[in-house]
Amino acid sequence: MRRPTGGDRGQVSIEFLGMAPLIVLTLVLMWQCVLVGYAFTLAGNAADEGVRAGTAAPRGERFGVCEQAALGHLSGAWRGGARVERCDGTGYVTADVALKVPVLFPGSIDFPVTVHGHAGAVEEVKR
Repeated sequence: MRRPTGGDRGQVSIEFLGMAPLIVLTLVLMWQCVLVGYAFTLAGNAADEGVRAGTAAPRGERFGVCEQAALGHLSGAWRGGARVERCDGTGYVTADVALKVPVLFPGSIDFPVTVHGHAGAVEEVKR
């Protein structure tokens, strides 16, 4: 028996090559969404850590202690685009942390988008 010539041999390979860029693009977009979500998580956690340290610090040293605690819990790749915008208050201490969203992996270029984390806690009173 002879095979018919000019059939659909190789059709699956051609279809896969056509769909491969779309599959890769979808995976890259999903990974970028994960990074945005993780940036929000890190910013909130950094603000929590900063305000926790800031409530126990004297008022004059509060910002420095808060900044050191907030940025100290971030890894080196995420710390580059992070900053503590505020850590103050009387009675109720609040901290705001801003974090840049990276493109594809931390430590590379950043989107012009900044996520913010905010936290607050009651000031500790020493007696």
